[in-house]
Amino acid sequence: MYDIVNYEEAGTVQEAIRLLQANPRARLIAGGSDLLVKIYKGKITDAELVSLRGIIALKDISIEGDGTVRIGACATFSRIAGHPLIRKHVPVLAEAVSRVGGPQIRNIGTIGGNICNGVTSSDSAPTLFALNALLRLEGADGTRVGPIQDFYLGPGKVDLRQAEVLTEILLTKENYQGFGGHYIKFAMREAMDIATLSCAAVCKIVGQNVIADFRLALGVAAPTPMRCLRAEEIARGRVFSEELLLETGRTAVTEVNPRTSWRATREYRLQLVEELSKRAFKQAFVKAGGVLL
Repeated sequence: MYDIVNYEEAGTVQEAIRLLQANPRARLIAGGSDLLVKIYKGKITDAELVSLRGIIALKDISIEGDGTVRIGACATFSRIAGHPLIRKHVPVLAEAVSRVGGPQIRNIGTIGGNICNGVTSSDSAPTLFALNALLRLEGADGTRVGPIQDFYLGPGKVDLRQAEVLTEILLTKENYQGFGGHYIKFAMREAMDIATLSCAAVCKIVGQNVIADFRLALGVAAPTPMRCLRAEEIARGRVFSEELLLETGRTAVTEVNPRTSWRATREYRLQLVEELSKRAFKQAFVKAGGVLL
């Protein structure tokens, strides 16, 4: 049973903000692939909803003159995965969101909802962390823009204030141009499963296989998605090699704090961190134009 006592559709972001101001109990809904499940299971009762589905501008994907890729928060995973701008400029993001659930979920689930759920198993978050994504939020007090890393406060908790709407994800040119990237989702089943561990790596090279920049982000390796900053620092400025891969993987293990759950033990996840970090780094290096010797 869906215990919904009130439902209103906003035609604009400003209207959504006004509706949220008028009713502090109201929750935003976009695709509803997560929220409706919670309502159905009784985790949310007497739900009062403000829908963003009718706001066309929130579904837009575009690129600015300065090369910034803008992704509307209500863009579905299917739209992102197949969009020519994403496939051309940030194919690693298309790769990541194509691993979300099954086709039905990808057709209704939105990237903004995926971020605002605040879960560490989000398929979009590790790649967005690795790309240094910025989030644009609009509320009664105006607009603010900040890094996605600061948005995640804890398990299922994000910095989304009352009467505030996540409107866009911004990827700046300097954070994707020239980078190769790779995303790995390790799950117990091949399809429609939550990640046991996920890993995104992006890499830029110069000269003879020298790592100019490297970023490594993980999901389900800590209470929130995270970057492995020490592992990244070790790789920068060095020539790619199997030894560097091993060192990067070992260092990543020292930075994480996974938990034991019914999906996997902490110890198993630590093994996955080391192995997936190496695999993602290697593939990102190749996609960046590196040559394996």
